[in-house]
Amino acid sequence: MDPKLTEVSQLFERFKAAITRKDYDTCTQQLSQLKVLLTGFRSLPPLFEETPNSVPELTLASNVFDSRDIYEHAVLLSVKVEDQDAFERDFFQLKPYYTDARNRLTQSPNEYMILGLNLLRLLVQNRIAEFHTELELLSSTALDNPCIKHAVELEQSFMEGAYNRVLSAKQNVPHETYGYFMDLLAKTVRDEIAGCSEKAYDYLSINDARQMLLFTSDQELLEYSKEEHPEWEVQNGCVFFQKAKESAPCKEIPSLQLINQTLSYARELERIV
Repeated sequence: MDPKLTEVSQLFERFKAAITRKDYDTCTQQLSQLKVLLTGFRSLPPLFEETPNSVPELTLASNVFDSRDIYEHAVLLSVKVEDQDAFERDFFQLKPYYTDARNRLTQSPNEYMILGLNLLRLLVQNRIAEFHTELELLSSTALDNPCIKHAVELEQSFMEGAYNRVLSAKQNVPHETYGYFMDLLAKTVRDEIAGCSEKAYDYLSINDARQMLLFTSDQELLEYSKEEHPEWEVQNGCVFFQKAKESAPCKEIPSLQLINQTLSYARELERIV
């Protein structure tokens, strides 16, 4: 057997063992080594380079270790260490296995789960255009998968402003790995509600604020206020937003400049006509 294949296979086994014992620092180091070693197999995605050993390489690699499995583990590791940048890098390294190599490999049991995770990441980062671009690339079979449907329904609820449905969806995630992004999405939703509340009200009762921000207890509201909005004042059973309004930057509208520009456009239009 090719020594390179043996080396990758043994390192991958140590990498999976490190994940099992939650030694994520070791995992990160070993993952970097695995990626470097994989570059030596030029017949693998995304290059698919035709070489004298391309067929043996692809066949042996599939039998001894699954290079796609390495990148899938990398994506899941990025979720465990809560690194969104690493998730994006690893997902794009994995994606050719789901697209370009679809006819060369059997379908991965983790494919729809990871595709759904990526959709959820785009939603959390408010990259809605990319969310729909990725959605357009999916087959009808994929769209019927619970992992994909979960992300699609979340996006619909988010766009409709049905924030209670977004938060309640955390209780019905299709896979345990979705918890990290669901927590981020819940924070995004609450920050959006909080920002609107500051502008719409001078104050709210603690009970009203708790219901509006979709907390289950007053203590959760107070902790959120202390950590995320220290400018809020909580006293006499109410949450006051006055300091938040005073600290918000007020942009002056350059009215004179706008008037001059409009008059200039009108004069130019007269000359053209």
